[in-house]
Amino acid sequence: MTNIAAIVLAAGESKRWGADNKLLAQVDGRPMVLHTVRAVLDSKARPVLVVTGHEHSEVERLLTGLPISFVNAPDYATGLSASLKAGIAAVPPGCDGALVCLGDMPWVKSTTLDRLIESFDPDTHAAAVPVHGGEWGNPVLLGRALFPNIGTLSGDRGARALLKSAGERVREVAADDPSVLRDVDRRDSLVYPLKDGDEPSRP
Repeated sequence: MTNIAAIVLAAGESKRWGADNKLLAQVDGRPMVLHTVRAVLDSKARPVLVVTGHEHSEVERLLTGLPISFVNAPDYATGLSASLKAGIAAVPPGCDGALVCLGDMPWVKSTTLDRLIESFDPDTHAAAVPVHGGEWGNPVLLGRALFPNIGTLSGDRGARALLKSAGERVREVAADDPSVLRDVDRRDSLVYPLKDGDEPSRP
């Protein structure tokens, strides 16, 4: 049986959002990051690791009591790669891979996460990505074979280049779920659907 952990990236500074922390913003009556974490908890991924950094005490307070573990990324301000490396380093040895989930995707569905997990074969695949409308989305599932390469990332770079280099070993999973293309970078992202020309964040 494949064992897949989940990493929720919740350490960023929300620079495109504004002065306050977007992960704490209310979406349908709940803080944005709580939507994401609850969807992950409803999936088959275990353990669930939440990477914090910017305003970590406020984020952790919101999530206290949930069956998750916090991972601190002290150098979160250097970019997305710092959070990703902290999360990957905390994945237990017995896991075959990790779902990398952005904390600012409050509409992500647990069923989509489970489909990624069920489609992933650690003996065959280096990763699994959801595909909607012909476009790669998030979250992505990184197999353990890619973990050592995460350490080569720097700045605000995610794992997209690593996925591209893996070629045919990346399992593309059809997702009838437009939320895989929709994260919240700006305030108007909470009101309007993803527009042509918008560039979703990529782990």
